[in-house]
Amino acid sequence: MKRGSLAALAAFGFSAIAGSGSALAAESGVGFYLLGSKGPFAAVLPGPGVYFQNDAYFYSGSAGASRDVPIGGRIVANIDATAYIDLATGLWVIPGDFFGGSLAFQATLPWGGQNVDASLALAGGGLGAGVSDSVFTIGDPVLGASLGWHNGNWHTVTGFLVNVPIGDYQEGEIANVAFHRWGLDLNGGVTYFDPQTGWEVSGVAGFTFNGENPATNYTTGTEFHFEGSVTKTFSPQLNAGLVGYFYQQVTGDSGTGANLGDFQGRVAALGGTLGYNFQIGSTPVSTRIKVYREFAVENRLEGTAGFLTVTIPLGGPKQ
Repeated sequence: MKRGSLAALAAFGFSAIAGSGSALAAESGVGFYLLGSKGPFAAVLPGPGVYFQNDAYFYSGSAGASRDVPIGGRIVANIDATAYIDLATGLWVIPGDFFGGSLAFQATLPWGGQNVDASLALAGGGLGAGVSDSVFTIGDPVLGASLGWHNGNWHTVTGFLVNVPIGDYQEGEIANVAFHRWGLDLNGGVTYFDPQTGWEVSGVAGFTFNGENPATNYTTGTEFHFEGSVTKTFSPQLNAGLVGYFYQQVTGDSGTGANLGDFQGRVAALGGTLGYNFQIGSTPVSTRIKVYREFAVENRLEGTAGFLTVTIPLGGPKQ
């Protein structure tokens, strides 16, 4: 495998659960864009061919009794939540030149579970009876496209993602994998990688625009996200380094279901990553582990997120 090639395949994916604060911003305190899904070599598209990537995602977070959260049309607080989501992604990089770069299409199908324990928030700020919910099902598929360019050690990419609200949404429940709303994410990024020294630096930013959830009459505001990485490649098989992300909601929530008013969330996270490449027969396999710890949180849950990513080519060049 060419050093850093398949390891660079970005995990364009989708959000399962994240964040913390004092009245959760975004419905259920989460956007469909999966924070931390992109990391090292995020702006590098692989060569023409078909690729399969699987991301096993885990998140565990909490919010105290003073933090009200709109979930499933109800207001809850004192929350402990866990999500374990598998995201299967197919990526097709088309042969040929498109505006001087490479054109790729992708599709992601998430499935998995969520456990939520909370207290019902009552009028006047008190807490009512405890409530808990769990679900294991299929989420909303995400479709996307991207254009990538290579110029020596510099690589750039721009693209979009669309959340298609056809997953198994459990109306009125506080645990859900699907979002039951349309969403559009516009993003772009840059990667610098020097094969001589092995150093890599990547940054990817984007804006997420959300439609209304018709089951709750809730419209999540526009969200900004940034992800970055600095890694060192020690050999064609091994690389490691630091990763992080930052999220800021730039417009408030709206709709008749947004009964907590106009709230905007923020969260930052730092962590580490380890990438390892190997071969099964003649097939190259790229693996990566990323772990993030959140801080500087406002109006979201606060917790720890982890990814285990495996990428293999299904057709086309083996480099």
